[in-house]
Amino acid sequence: MSNRIPRVVVLGGGFAGFHAAKNLARRLRGEAEIVLVNSTDYFLYLPLLPQVTSGVLDPRRITVPLAASLPGVQVRLGEVRGVDLDDRTVHYADPEGGRHDLGYDRLVVAIGSVNKLLPIPGVAEHAHGFRGMPEALYLRDHILGELEMATDTDDPVERAARCTFVVVGAGYTGTEVAAQGALLTAQITKDRAELAGQPIRWLLLDVKDRVLPELDAKLSVTASRVLRERGVEVRTGTSVTEATADGVQLSTGESLPTRSLIWCVGVRPDPLVQDLGLPVEGGRIVVDAEMAVRDHPGVYAVGDAAAVPDPADPGSPTPMTAQHAQRHGKAVARNVAASLGHGTPAPYTHRDMGFVVDLGGRDAAANPLHVALPRPLARAVTSGYHLAAMPGNRIRTGAEWLLDKILPRQRVQLGLVRPEAVPLDTASPELPAVDERG
Repeated sequence: MSNRIPRVVVLGGGFAGFHAAKNLARRLRGEAEIVLVNSTDYFLYLPLLPQVTSGVLDPRRITVPLAASLPGVQVRLGEVRGVDLDDRTVHYADPEGGRHDLGYDRLVVAIGSVNKLLPIPGVAEHAHGFRGMPEALYLRDHILGELEMATDTDDPVERAARCTFVVVGAGYTGTEVAAQGALLTAQITKDRAELAGQPIRWLLLDVKDRVLPELDAKLSVTASRVLRERGVEVRTGTSVTEATADGVQLSTGESLPTRSLIWCVGVRPDPLVQDLGLPVEGGRIVVDAEMAVRDHPGVYAVGDAAAVPDPADPGSPTPMTAQHAQRHGKAVARNVAASLGHGTPAPYTHRDMGFVVDLGGRDAAANPLHVALPRPLARAVTSGYHLAAMPGNRIRTGAEWLLDKILPRQRVQLGLVRPEAVPLDTASPELPAVDERG
Protein backbone atom coordinates (compact mmCIF):
# COMPACT_ATOMS: atom_id res chain seq x y z
CA MET A 1 0.00 0.00 0.00
CA SER A 2 1.45 3.37 -1.02
CA ASN A 3 2.04 6.04 1.61
CA ARG A 4 2.36 8.79 -0.98
CA ILE A 5 0.60 11.97 0.03
CA PRO A 6 -1.57 13.69 -2.60
CA ARG A 7 -0.11 16.45 -4.73
CA VAL A 8 -1.93 19.71 -5.47
CA VAL A 9 -0.54 21.69 -8.40
CA VAL A 10 -1.38 25.39 -8.78
CA LEU A 11 -0.73 26.98 -12.17
CA GLY A 12 0.02 30.69 -11.87
CA GLY A 13 1.30 32.90 -9.06
CA GLY A 14 -0.92 35.95 -9.48
CA PHE A 15 -3.60 37.02 -7.02
CA ALA A 16 -5.66 33.85 -7.42
CA GLY A 17 -2.81 31.35 -7.55
CA PHE A 18 -0.79 32.96 -4.78
CA HIS A 19 -3.67 32.99 -2.31
CA ALA A 20 -4.79 29.50 -3.32
CA ALA A 21 -1.33 28.09 -2.58
CA LYS A 22 -0.98 30.08 0.64
CA ASN A 23 -4.32 28.97 2.04
CA LEU A 24 -3.85 25.36 0.92
CA ALA A 25 -0.60 25.21 2.88
CA ARG A 26 -2.41 26.51 5.96
CA ARG A 27 -5.31 24.12 5.64
CA LEU A 28 -3.44 20.95 4.73
CA ARG A 29 -0.39 21.47 6.98
CA GLY A 30 1.91 18.99 5.31
CA GLU A 31 -0.75 16.39 4.54
CA ALA A 32 -0.46 17.17 0.84
CA GLU A 33 2.36 18.27 -1.42
CA ILE A 34 1.60 21.72 -2.82
CA VAL A 35 3.44 22.83 -5.95
CA LEU A 36 3.12 26.27 -7.56
CA VAL A 37 4.25 26.67 -11.19
CA ASN A 38 4.91 30.27 -12.25
CA SER A 39 6.93 32.09 -14.89
CA THR A 40 8.57 34.39 -12.32
CA ASP A 41 9.82 33.79 -8.80
CA TYR A 42 7.73 36.63 -7.41
CA PHE A 43 4.14 37.69 -6.83
CA LEU A 44 3.43 41.08 -8.40
CA TYR A 45 1.20 43.45 -6.47
CA LEU A 46 -0.35 44.89 -9.62
CA PRO A 47 -2.38 47.80 -8.13
CA LEU A 48 0.80 49.73 -7.28
CA LEU A 49 2.48 49.22 -10.66
CA PRO A 50 1.81 52.84 -11.77
CA GLN A 51 3.87 54.00 -8.79
CA VAL A 52 6.87 52.16 -10.21
CA THR A 53 6.51 54.04 -13.49
CA SER A 54 6.19 57.38 -11.70
CA GLY A 55 9.24 56.65 -9.55
CA VAL A 56 7.45 56.63 -6.21
CA LEU A 57 8.32 52.99 -5.50
CA ASP A 58 11.33 50.83 -6.21
CA PRO A 59 10.26 47.82 -8.34
CA ARG A 60 11.25 45.45 -5.55
CA ARG A 61 8.61 46.87 -3.22
CA ILE A 62 5.71 45.40 -5.20
CA THR A 63 7.40 42.09 -6.01
CA VAL A 64 7.09 39.54 -3.21
CA PRO A 65 9.37 36.45 -3.41
CA LEU A 66 7.20 33.36 -3.77
CA ALA A 67 9.49 30.91 -1.99
CA ALA A 68 9.95 33.14 1.05
CA SER A 69 6.29 34.10 1.35
CA LEU A 70 4.79 30.63 0.77
CA PRO A 71 6.15 28.28 3.44
CA GLY A 72 5.11 24.72 2.78
CA VAL A 73 4.78 25.33 -0.97
CA GLN A 74 7.24 24.14 -3.62
CA VAL A 75 7.80 26.77 -6.31
CA ARG A 76 8.69 25.56 -9.81
CA LEU A 77 9.89 28.28 -12.17
CA GLY A 78 8.58 27.73 -15.67
CA GLU A 79 6.05 28.34 -18.43
CA VAL A 80 3.13 25.93 -18.65
CA ARG A 81 3.02 24.25 -22.06
CA GLY A 82 -0.02 22.04 -21.61
CA VAL A 83 -1.98 19.67 -19.39
CA ASP A 84 -2.73 15.99 -20.04
CA LEU A 85 -6.09 15.63 -18.33
CA ASP A 86 -6.22 11.86 -18.78
CA ASP A 87 -2.79 11.23 -17.27
CA ARG A 88 -3.19 14.09 -14.75
CA THR A 89 0.11 15.61 -15.79
CA VAL A 90 1.25 19.21 -16.28
CA HIS A 91 3.92 19.91 -18.91
CA TYR A 92 6.09 22.98 -18.39
CA ALA A 93 9.38 24.45 -19.61
CA ASP A 94 11.99 25.90 -17.27
CA PRO A 95 13.78 29.23 -18.03
CA GLU A 96 16.48 27.39 -20.01
CA GLY A 97 13.95 25.55 -22.16
CA GLY A 98 14.15 22.23 -20.33
CA ARG A 99 10.93 20.22 -20.46
CA HIS A 100 9.36 18.83 -17.31
CA ASP A 101 6.32 16.72 -16.40
CA LEU A 102 4.50 17.14 -13.12
CA GLY A 103 1.77 14.76 -11.99
CA TYR A 104 -1.12 15.93 -9.86
CA ASP A 105 -4.03 14.67 -7.78
CA ARG A 106 -5.70 18.08 -7.71
CA LEU A 107 -5.13 20.89 -10.21
CA VAL A 108 -5.91 24.58 -9.75
CA VAL A 109 -5.72 26.60 -12.98
CA ALA A 110 -4.95 30.24 -12.18
CA ILE A 111 -2.92 31.32 -15.19
CA GLY A 112 -4.41 34.80 -15.35
CA SER A 113 -4.76 37.16 -18.29
CA VAL A 114 -2.92 39.15 -20.94
CA ASN A 115 -3.42 42.50 -22.68
CA LYS A 116 -6.64 42.88 -24.62
CA LEU A 117 -6.01 44.29 -28.08
CA LEU A 118 -8.78 45.38 -30.42
CA PRO A 119 -8.27 44.88 -34.17
CA ILE A 120 -7.20 48.47 -34.87
CA PRO A 121 -4.57 49.07 -37.58
CA GLY A 122 -1.14 49.83 -36.17
CA VAL A 123 -1.92 49.33 -32.50
CA ALA A 124 -0.06 46.02 -32.19
CA GLU A 125 3.04 47.59 -33.72
CA HIS A 126 3.06 50.97 -32.02
CA ALA A 127 1.28 50.69 -28.65
CA HIS A 128 2.55 49.31 -25.37
CA GLY A 129 0.46 47.78 -22.61
CA PHE A 130 0.67 47.94 -18.85
CA ARG A 131 0.39 44.45 -17.40
CA GLY A 132 3.69 43.67 -15.74
CA MET A 133 6.97 44.93 -14.38
CA PRO A 134 8.78 45.05 -17.76
CA GLU A 135 6.07 47.30 -19.19
CA ALA A 136 6.14 49.61 -16.16
CA LEU A 137 9.93 49.99 -16.36
CA TYR A 138 9.82 50.46 -20.11
CA LEU A 139 7.15 53.16 -19.86
CA ARG A 140 9.15 55.08 -17.25
CA ASP A 141 12.24 55.09 -19.48
CA HIS A 142 10.12 55.96 -22.50
CA ILE A 143 8.56 59.02 -20.83
CA LEU A 144 11.93 60.28 -19.65
CA GLY A 145 13.47 59.60 -23.04
CA GLU A 146 10.76 61.42 -24.99
CA LEU A 147 11.19 64.55 -22.88
CA GLU A 148 14.96 64.35 -23.26
CA MET A 149 14.66 64.12 -27.05
CA ALA A 150 12.12 66.93 -27.07
CA THR A 151 14.78 69.23 -25.65
CA ASP A 152 17.21 68.23 -28.41
CA THR A 153 15.06 69.18 -31.40
CA ASP A 154 14.27 72.54 -32.93
CA ASP A 155 11.35 71.11 -34.93
CA PRO A 156 8.17 72.33 -33.19
CA VAL A 157 6.07 69.49 -34.65
CA GLU A 158 8.44 66.80 -33.44
CA ARG A 159 8.76 68.47 -30.06
CA ALA A 160 4.98 68.60 -29.64
CA ALA A 161 4.67 64.93 -30.63
CA ARG A 162 7.31 63.86 -28.12
CA CYS A 163 5.52 65.86 -25.42
CA THR A 164 2.13 64.22 -26.10
CA PHE A 165 1.12 61.01 -24.29
CA VAL A 166 -2.05 59.13 -25.21
CA VAL A 167 -3.62 56.60 -22.83
CA VAL A 168 -6.45 54.46 -24.22
CA GLY A 169 -8.84 53.03 -21.65
CA ALA A 170 -10.17 54.94 -18.63
CA GLY A 171 -10.67 52.02 -16.28
CA TYR A 172 -8.55 51.54 -13.16
CA THR A 173 -5.27 51.09 -14.95
CA GLY A 174 -5.59 53.80 -17.56
CA THR A 175 -6.89 56.36 -15.08
CA GLU A 176 -4.06 55.71 -12.65
CA VAL A 177 -1.40 55.68 -15.37
CA ALA A 178 -2.60 59.04 -16.71
CA ALA A 179 -2.83 60.54 -13.23
CA GLN A 180 0.62 59.37 -12.18
CA GLY A 181 2.15 60.16 -15.57
CA ALA A 182 0.95 63.75 -15.52
CA LEU A 183 2.57 64.23 -12.10
CA LEU A 184 5.82 62.71 -13.33
CA THR A 185 6.12 64.90 -16.43
CA ALA A 186 5.20 68.02 -14.44
CA GLN A 187 8.08 67.32 -12.04
CA ILE A 188 10.52 66.64 -14.87
CA THR A 189 9.74 69.82 -16.79
CA LYS A 190 10.33 71.96 -13.70
CA ASP A 191 14.01 71.09 -14.01
CA ARG A 192 14.24 71.50 -17.80
CA ALA A 193 14.50 75.14 -18.82
CA GLU A 194 14.52 74.02 -22.46
CA LEU A 195 10.89 72.93 -22.09
CA ALA A 196 9.68 76.15 -20.51
CA GLY A 197 6.44 77.12 -22.18
CA GLN A 198 6.14 73.81 -24.01
CA PRO A 199 2.74 72.16 -23.38
CA ILE A 200 3.03 68.62 -22.03
CA ARG A 201 -0.18 66.87 -23.09
CA TRP A 202 -1.72 63.80 -21.53
CA LEU A 203 -4.90 62.48 -23.13
CA LEU A 204 -7.11 59.78 -21.61
CA LEU A 205 -9.52 58.21 -24.10
CA ASP A 206 -12.45 55.88 -23.58
CA VAL A 207 -15.49 54.90 -25.61
CA LYS A 208 -17.65 55.06 -22.48
CA ASP A 209 -19.21 58.31 -21.27
CA ARG A 210 -17.06 58.73 -18.15
CA VAL A 211 -13.84 57.63 -16.53
CA LEU A 212 -13.99 54.60 -14.24
CA PRO A 213 -17.28 53.56 -15.87
CA GLU A 214 -17.44 50.34 -13.83
CA LEU A 215 -17.44 52.22 -10.51
CA ASP A 216 -19.80 54.45 -8.55
CA ALA A 217 -20.39 57.77 -10.32
CA LYS A 218 -19.04 59.71 -7.30
CA LEU A 219 -15.64 58.06 -7.69
CA SER A 220 -15.71 58.91 -11.37
CA VAL A 221 -16.42 62.55 -10.58
CA THR A 222 -13.51 62.71 -8.12
CA ALA A 223 -11.10 61.07 -10.56
CA SER A 224 -12.19 63.33 -13.42
CA ARG A 225 -11.69 66.44 -11.30
CA VAL A 226 -8.17 65.37 -10.27
CA LEU A 227 -7.21 64.52 -13.85
CA ARG A 228 -8.42 67.84 -15.20
CA GLU A 229 -6.65 69.75 -12.41
CA ARG A 230 -3.43 68.10 -13.60
CA GLY A 231 -4.10 69.09 -17.19
CA VAL A 232 -5.10 65.66 -18.45
CA GLU A 233 -7.45 65.93 -21.42
CA VAL A 234 -10.24 63.43 -20.77
CA ARG A 235 -11.92 62.44 -24.03
CA THR A 236 -14.96 60.24 -23.44
CA GLY A 237 -16.82 58.65 -26.31
CA THR A 238 -13.51 58.61 -28.16
CA SER A 239 -10.95 56.01 -29.17
CA VAL A 240 -8.13 55.36 -31.61
CA THR A 241 -8.94 54.18 -35.13
CA GLU A 242 -5.37 53.90 -36.41
CA ALA A 243 -1.85 54.15 -35.02
CA THR A 244 1.45 54.89 -36.76
CA ALA A 245 5.00 55.55 -35.64
CA ASP A 246 4.27 59.29 -35.74
CA GLY A 247 0.79 59.56 -34.28
CA VAL A 248 -2.76 58.32 -33.94
CA GLN A 249 -6.04 58.90 -35.70
CA LEU A 250 -8.98 59.43 -33.36
CA SER A 251 -12.57 58.34 -33.85
CA THR A 252 -13.49 62.05 -33.93
CA GLY A 253 -11.46 62.42 -37.12
CA GLU A 254 -8.64 64.29 -35.41
CA SER A 255 -5.06 63.37 -36.28
CA LEU A 256 -2.80 63.59 -33.24
CA PRO A 257 1.02 63.55 -33.52
CA THR A 258 2.52 61.46 -30.70
CA ARG A 259 5.25 58.92 -30.04
CA SER A 260 3.51 57.50 -26.96
CA LEU A 261 0.45 55.23 -27.16
CA ILE A 262 -0.30 53.44 -23.89
CA TRP A 263 -2.86 50.66 -24.20
CA CYS A 264 -5.02 50.06 -21.11
CA VAL A 265 -8.31 48.87 -22.62
CA GLY A 266 -8.46 45.77 -20.42
CA VAL A 267 -7.46 42.13 -20.37
CA ARG A 268 -8.42 38.76 -21.81
CA PRO A 269 -7.72 35.27 -20.46
CA ASP A 270 -4.30 33.83 -21.24
CA PRO A 271 -4.43 32.09 -24.66
CA LEU A 272 -3.25 28.89 -22.96
CA VAL A 273 -6.76 28.55 -21.51
CA GLN A 274 -8.08 27.67 -24.97
CA ASP A 275 -5.50 24.87 -25.35
CA LEU A 276 -6.15 22.97 -22.11
CA GLY A 277 -9.06 20.93 -23.41
CA LEU A 278 -11.41 22.27 -20.74
CA PRO A 279 -14.86 23.75 -21.43
CA VAL A 280 -14.67 27.51 -22.03
CA GLU A 281 -17.11 30.35 -22.41
CA GLY A 282 -16.02 33.81 -23.50
CA GLY A 283 -12.45 32.59 -23.31
CA ARG A 284 -12.76 31.55 -19.63
CA ILE A 285 -12.98 28.05 -18.17
CA VAL A 286 -16.51 27.05 -17.16
CA VAL A 287 -16.73 26.11 -13.48
CA ASP A 288 -19.49 25.59 -10.94
CA ALA A 289 -20.10 27.64 -7.80
CA GLU A 290 -17.35 25.71 -6.01
CA MET A 291 -14.92 26.52 -8.85
CA ALA A 292 -14.72 22.89 -9.97
CA VAL A 293 -14.57 22.08 -13.68
CA ARG A 294 -17.47 19.85 -14.69
CA ASP A 295 -16.64 16.39 -16.05
CA HIS A 296 -13.05 16.74 -14.85
CA PRO A 297 -12.83 15.53 -11.23
CA GLY A 298 -10.03 17.14 -9.26
CA VAL A 299 -9.64 20.11 -11.62
CA TYR A 300 -10.48 23.64 -10.48
CA ALA A 301 -10.11 27.05 -12.13
CA VAL A 302 -10.01 30.53 -10.61
CA GLY A 303 -9.14 34.15 -11.30
CA ASP A 304 -9.17 35.65 -14.78
CA ALA A 305 -8.91 32.16 -16.29
CA ALA A 306 -12.28 31.06 -14.91
CA ALA A 307 -15.91 32.05 -15.41
CA VAL A 308 -16.79 31.77 -11.72
CA PRO A 309 -20.56 32.34 -11.26
CA ASP A 310 -21.25 35.67 -9.59
CA PRO A 311 -23.87 35.24 -6.84
CA ALA A 312 -24.49 38.99 -6.92
CA ASP A 313 -25.28 38.90 -10.66
CA PRO A 314 -26.91 35.56 -11.51
CA GLY A 315 -26.07 34.31 -14.97
CA SER A 316 -22.82 36.27 -15.19
CA PRO A 317 -19.25 35.43 -14.15
CA THR A 318 -17.42 37.51 -11.58
CA PRO A 319 -15.52 40.47 -13.05
CA MET A 320 -11.85 39.99 -13.89
CA THR A 321 -10.45 42.01 -10.98
CA ALA A 322 -7.71 41.52 -8.42
CA GLN A 323 -10.25 41.58 -5.59
CA HIS A 324 -12.20 38.67 -7.01
CA ALA A 325 -9.04 36.75 -7.94
CA GLN A 326 -7.76 36.97 -4.38
CA ARG A 327 -11.10 35.83 -2.99
CA HIS A 328 -11.24 33.00 -5.55
CA GLY A 329 -7.87 31.78 -4.33
CA LYS A 330 -8.96 31.63 -0.72
CA ALA A 331 -12.26 29.97 -1.58
CA VAL A 332 -10.81 27.33 -3.88
CA ALA A 333 -8.24 26.40 -1.22
CA ARG A 334 -11.11 25.53 1.08
CA ASN A 335 -12.80 23.40 -1.55
CA VAL A 336 -9.65 21.58 -2.66
CA ALA A 337 -8.78 20.83 0.95
CA ALA A 338 -12.33 19.56 1.49
CA SER A 339 -11.96 17.22 -1.49
CA LEU A 340 -8.99 15.70 0.32
CA GLY A 341 -10.92 15.19 3.54
CA HIS A 342 -10.13 18.45 5.32
CA GLY A 343 -13.21 20.57 6.00
CA THR A 344 -16.33 21.06 3.94
CA PRO A 345 -16.71 22.73 0.52
CA ALA A 346 -18.70 25.92 -0.01
CA PRO A 347 -19.84 27.94 -3.04
CA TYR A 348 -18.08 31.18 -3.84
CA THR A 349 -19.62 34.23 -2.22
CA HIS A 350 -18.46 37.79 -1.82
CA ARG A 351 -19.51 41.12 -0.42
CA ASP A 352 -18.77 44.35 -2.25
CA MET A 353 -16.77 46.41 0.25
CA GLY A 354 -16.17 49.36 -2.06
CA PHE A 355 -13.17 50.44 -4.12
CA VAL A 356 -10.04 52.56 -3.95
CA VAL A 357 -8.33 54.32 -6.84
CA ASP A 358 -4.81 55.69 -6.38
CA LEU A 359 -4.44 58.98 -8.25
CA GLY A 360 -0.95 59.82 -7.03
CA GLY A 361 0.32 62.69 -4.93
CA ARG A 362 -2.18 63.61 -2.24
CA ASP A 363 -5.17 62.40 -4.22
CA ALA A 364 -7.25 59.23 -4.37
CA ALA A 365 -10.86 58.19 -4.79
CA ALA A 366 -12.37 55.72 -2.33
CA ASN A 367 -15.78 54.55 -1.15
CA PRO A 368 -15.26 51.96 1.60
CA LEU A 369 -18.59 50.38 2.52
CA HIS A 370 -20.00 52.54 -0.31
CA VAL A 371 -19.35 55.80 1.53
CA ALA A 372 -17.59 58.25 -0.80
CA LEU A 373 -14.72 59.94 1.04
CA PRO A 374 -13.23 63.42 0.57
CA ARG A 375 -9.89 63.39 -1.23
CA PRO A 376 -7.48 63.76 1.76
CA LEU A 377 -9.22 60.97 3.69
CA ALA A 378 -9.49 58.86 0.55
CA ARG A 379 -5.70 59.14 0.17
CA ALA A 380 -5.15 57.76 3.69
CA VAL A 381 -7.68 54.95 3.25
CA THR A 382 -6.22 53.97 -0.13
CA SER A 383 -2.69 53.77 1.25
CA GLY A 384 -3.89 51.79 4.25
CA TYR A 385 -5.80 49.38 2.05
CA HIS A 386 -2.80 48.65 -0.13
CA LEU A 387 -0.51 48.12 2.84
CA ALA A 388 -3.00 45.69 4.34
CA ALA A 389 -3.55 43.83 1.06
CA MET A 390 0.12 43.43 0.15
CA PRO A 391 1.52 40.04 1.21
CA GLY A 392 4.93 41.52 2.01
CA ASN A 393 7.24 44.57 1.90
CA ARG A 394 4.81 46.68 3.91
CA ILE A 395 7.41 48.51 6.01
CA ARG A 396 9.68 49.23 3.04
CA THR A 397 6.72 50.44 0.98
CA GLY A 398 5.51 52.72 3.75
CA ALA A 399 9.04 54.08 4.20
CA GLU A 400 9.35 54.88 0.50
CA TRP A 401 6.02 56.69 0.56
CA LEU A 402 7.30 58.79 3.44
CA LEU A 403 10.61 59.53 1.71
CA ASP A 404 8.76 60.54 -1.45
CA LYS A 405 7.05 63.30 0.51
CA ILE A 406 10.30 64.82 1.78
CA LEU A 407 12.92 64.03 -0.88
CA PRO A 408 13.00 64.68 -4.64
CA ARG A 409 12.57 61.64 -6.86
CA GLN A 410 15.52 60.28 -8.81
CA ARG A 411 14.74 60.53 -12.51
CA VAL A 412 17.09 58.46 -14.63
CA GLN A 413 16.66 56.08 -17.55
CA LEU A 414 17.85 52.60 -16.63
CA GLY A 415 17.55 51.14 -20.11
CA LEU A 416 16.68 47.70 -18.78
CA VAL A 417 13.75 46.98 -21.11
CA ARG A 418 13.82 47.43 -24.86
CA PRO A 419 10.61 48.17 -26.81
CA GLU A 420 10.70 44.79 -28.55
CA ALA A 421 10.59 43.07 -25.14
CA VAL A 422 7.11 44.43 -24.33
CA PRO A 423 4.94 43.84 -27.41
CA LEU A 424 1.18 43.67 -27.47
CA ASP A 425 -0.38 40.36 -28.55
CA THR A 426 -3.13 40.14 -31.14
CA ALA A 427 -6.44 39.40 -29.43
CA SER A 428 -9.68 37.93 -30.71
CA PRO A 429 -12.13 40.81 -31.26
CA GLU A 430 -15.09 38.91 -29.89
CA LEU A 431 -13.67 38.61 -26.37
CA PRO A 432 -14.83 41.31 -23.94
CA ALA A 433 -12.46 43.98 -22.74
CA VAL A 434 -12.41 44.28 -18.99
CA ASP A 435 -10.13 46.09 -16.57
CA GLU A 436 -8.15 43.75 -14.37
CA ARG A 437 -7.92 45.90 -11.29
CA GLY A 438 -10.19 46.25 -8.31
